[in-house]
This record gives sequence, structure tokens and C-alpha cells, in this order.
Amino acid sequence: MARRPRAPAPYGEEFSFVSPLVKYLLFFFNMLFWVISMVMVGVGVYARLMKHAEAALAYLEVDPAILLIVVGVLMFLLTFCGCIGSLRENICLLQTFSFCLTIVFLLQLAAGVLGFVFSDKARGKVNEIINNAIVHYRDDLDLQNLIDFGQKKFSCCGGISYKDWSQNMYFNCSDDNPSRERCSVPYSCCLPTPNQAVINTMCGQGMQDFDYLEASKVIYTNGCIDKLVNWIHSNLFLLGGVALGLAIPQLVGILLSQILVNQIKDQIKLQLYNQQHQADPWY
Repeated sequence: MARRPRAPAPYGEEFSFVSPLVKYLLFFFNMLFWVISMVMVGVGVYARLMKHAEAALAYLEVDPAILLIVVGVLMFLLTFCGCIGSLRENICLLQTFSFCLTIVFLLQLAAGVLGFVFSDKARGKVNEIINNAIVHYRDDLDLQNLIDFGQKKFSCCGGISYKDWSQNMYFNCSDDNPSRERCSVPYSCCLPTPNQAVINTMCGQGMQDFDYLEASKVIYTNGCIDKLVNWIHSNLFLLGGVALGLAIPQLVGILLSQILVNQIKDQIKLQLYNQQHQADPWY
């Protein structure tokens, strides 16, 4: 009896379901953010080491350098899973990357929705953060520069009003305060002076002793919270564009990782099928 000819294999031995385009696109996508995360961690660590020893141990919750380090470390770990998972075609790492990225995206979406729905509570939380920053204004140079930048940018002073600066021990208006800055406000609260060659850092001296009308001739009297809310309402399209710009890379990463996972699973099935039929004389 003649032997039946072997049926041709549906795929050649060199065939692979894994697309090099998807694989290396995901790899370089994660590599870019991996490098960015290392830069963020490096800058954050450098900023912390440049501070005094006392500042390095205190007020960590209001230190911008700590926030930079935390975000950088989380991004480093996440993109590490994406880089190694795509390069080594590791399903476990790719699924971890996709899952974490999905959680981050959903948390950002939930934060945006909750901030919009519970705007009063969000406003109260922002006020609490600003007041805490005011209290520690002189304790951290990075925080001080950040507050000064915000007050000059939004033309504001304090959280609700310029009198919020009395919460700071150096600017407090109590009679037993020996500070030279007693009842003053930072120079960043002062109205800009045209053609000023040298910044007058003492322009806010004693401004808390004046009422709103008198103080408004020298400094900004409106608080930063109202200014910030007005800026958000005036720049909704800009903020929407920024949010979309943050969401698109996340969605692309999730999509590419899921495509690659499915391709790897198909490749594993093909390899198992070929192994099972290698000894089949009719294969």
C-alpha cells in the first residue's frame, strides 16, 4: 500500500506570529519613558542631597523633590516591565505593565471626575495643601521658590487672602513674634514695578497691618485659590489637551502590550502544535 504524502504545514518553521514592529515599537516607547524616569529620580535625589540635613528629614510631604522621586521610581518600575517584557516576549511582565498602566489611567480619570463632581471638597483640599505650604515656606528652598512662582504667575497672595501669611511663624502678626518679617508677606505678593533693576525683597513689609484697600496699592490681596479656579475655567480647552496628551501614550501602551501578548500566545500555541506533530508520519 502506497504511503500517503505528508500534508503541507500551514506555516513554515520560520514563521512567527509576533510582529517585530509591535515588539520594538513597544520596547522603544517604554525605553523613552524609562530614561525620563531615571532623569526624574536623579534630579529629585540631587535636590534632596543639596538640602540641609534637618530639611532632609522633615516636611517630606510638602517637598517637591520627594514627589519627583516617587513619581520617577513608579514610572521606572512600570516602564522596566514594559521594556523587558517586550524584549524578552514575557507574558507575565507585559500583563503586569498593561494592568498597572490601566490602573493609573483609571485613577487619573476617577480623580478628574471626582474633582469635577465634588468641586467644593477638592477646593477645600487645595486650600489645606496651600496653607500647609505657607506654614513651611521658610523651611524648604524648593517649596519657597514654587510658592513665589505661583504667586507671581497668578498675581495672588496666600490661599484665601494675603492675611493667610500670618500662619507662618516668621510672618505671624502676634506681638511676641521677634522676626523682622513680622506681619509682612513675601516679595512675590508685591505688585510689579516697571523698569525695576533690583528686586525689593522687603516690599511686603508690614502689609498685613493694612486693610484690603490700602494693601492693594502695594501687593496682591486676592488669594491664589480663586485665581487658580478662574484660570482653570478660562483654560479648560488647554487642560483638556494636556489630559488627552497624557492619556494617549497610556492607551497606546495598553493597546500595544495587549496585541503583543495575544501574538505571543498564538506563537506558543503554534510551537506546541508543531512539537506534537513532529513525529506524525502524515504531518
